[in-house]
Amino acid sequence: MQDKIDRPRAIPTKQAENDAFVVTRWDFAPGAETGQHMHAMDYVVVPLTTGTLTIEGADGKVTQSPLTSGVSYARYAGVDHNVINDSESPFSFVEIERKPHKIT
Repeated sequence: MQDKIDRPRAIPTKQAENDAFVVTRWDFAPGAETGQHMHAMDYVVVPLTTGTLTIEGADGKVTQSPLTSGVSYARYAGVDHNVINDSESPFSFVEIERKPHKIT
């Protein structure tokens, strides 16, 4: 088993929130990570820079995720991972989470 690597944390900045969405900008210094987390809501990621992030799954699987500025992707709730910027350049994206629909 690998020793846990002590990395700096990515910086989340909440940009907007209402009863339907949460919009957060994530800024990663070189080497920064989100920390292991599970998404409780469906979400869309809009990369602000181009580069490759490392994804550590809850199952221990490590993958590379090449991202292009302005090219979005969407995932359903339940994704459990740690996102790491292993590059030598800063990386940023905006994450838009969809809150569960409330029927009134």
